[in-house]
Amino acid sequence: MDRLVTFIGNGNMALSIAQGLKNQYKIEVVGRNADKLNKFEEALGIKIDKHTMDGFDMSNKTIIFCVKPANVESVAERIKGTARVVFSVLAGTTVKKLRDNLKPEGVVRCMPNLAASVGESMTTLTGDELYKEEAEELLGAIGPTRWLASEKELNIATGLAGSGPAYLALIAEALADGAVKQGLKRDDAMAIMRGLFGGFGKLIQDIHPALLKDGVMSPGGTTAAGYGALEDGNVRSACIDAIDKAYKKAIELS
Repeated sequence: MDRLVTFIGNGNMALSIAQGLKNQYKIEVVGRNADKLNKFEEALGIKIDKHTMDGFDMSNKTIIFCVKPANVESVAERIKGTARVVFSVLAGTTVKKLRDNLKPEGVVRCMPNLAASVGESMTTLTGDELYKEEAEELLGAIGPTRWLASEKELNIATGLAGSGPAYLALIAEALADGAVKQGLKRDDAMAIMRGLFGGFGKLIQDIHPALLKDGVMSPGGTTAAGYGALEDGNVRSACIDAIDKAYKKAIELS
């Protein structure tokens, strides 16, 4: 596989992925203006090839497509050539739409998350099976991957893995706020919360969530009391509804 990857788009997701890839791949970035490209290079911390969008030739290149979903058509009009393969991170943007507008040889939809910058993104993939192995290698450089059988499944996974860091951030902040409310210093609450999430992230890899919960919840204890409050607050229902709403938004975007 060519070790050069070309990012079209230079936003936060492109930067997060590039941070994960920069030690294994040569990177070039295509954007709307030189100033933003220079800032991207500065944030990435390495020298990269930079190109403005108008007339850029993507012939035979491995493209990571990171523009806003609403801008697919306008970006397609500004670039030229037939890419070897397009790996798109655009939520709700179908393989057909990408193929019709960009006309590459192959298309794979990818849904990473912002943990790509620290090599821990959970990235879901679907599209042309011919590029499955390559997609798993490329996106595997930023964390674990999961190939899904359909675009419907990827849209559902978008609400789980793609949007999930925002949901977990809300829960993390709320738990720390709860500790502060009871009298714990903010710095202490934040440090304890971070330690909690770090350990939990490792435990959940091998233990079913229900078993983890049962292992902590002793009869009549503190965990049972707190867990009951979460159930009273419909936290479980709200989490299920969050995936539902995110999935429907992905369909709407498509």
